[in-house]
Amino acid sequence: MNAKGHVFKYPDNVDTDVIIPARHLNTQDAKELASHCMEDIDADFVKKVQSGDVMVGGWNFGCGSSREHAPLCIKTSGISVVIAKSFARIFYRNSINIGLPIMECPEAADAIAAGDLVSVDFDTGVITDETTGRTFQAEPFPPFIQEIIAAGGLMNSIKAKG
Repeated sequence: MNAKGHVFKYPDNVDTDVIIPARHLNTQDAKELASHCMEDIDADFVKKVQSGDVMVGGWNFGCGSSREHAPLCIKTSGISVVIAKSFARIFYRNSINIGLPIMECPEAADAIAAGDLVSVDFDTGVITDETTGRTFQAEPFPPFIQEIIAAGGLMNSIKAKG
């Protein structure tokens, strides 16, 4: 699996209430949720994001409440991967459960700038900033997690095996 897109970059401690404000949690419709993704920190995000784009964050990305709505709205908005210095553990697990690829790589998160074109090889963990030519090494997911992500999430993976 691979991803390639332009970067939307955010600071440390982006919490789930910033990713999807609680006032919009009166729906389970993923497209409706995505239409409000990041609106309190980046009002132009939903207008500019394109399918395949990349989100880059700092330390503790996805902290706050444990709602699955946060990674779901990021994925549904078109983001192909989130790269951060670190993730809140529940956000990390929720992302895998809904099939949103995430990678921890502090060096990449520091060096990559908003708007850069970035590609990711999920099999090797190599992140390439195609704008600058720099490469970074993240830990690739083990095969069983790659299968979950490729299936579009845990439930789809279980159904496919069943």
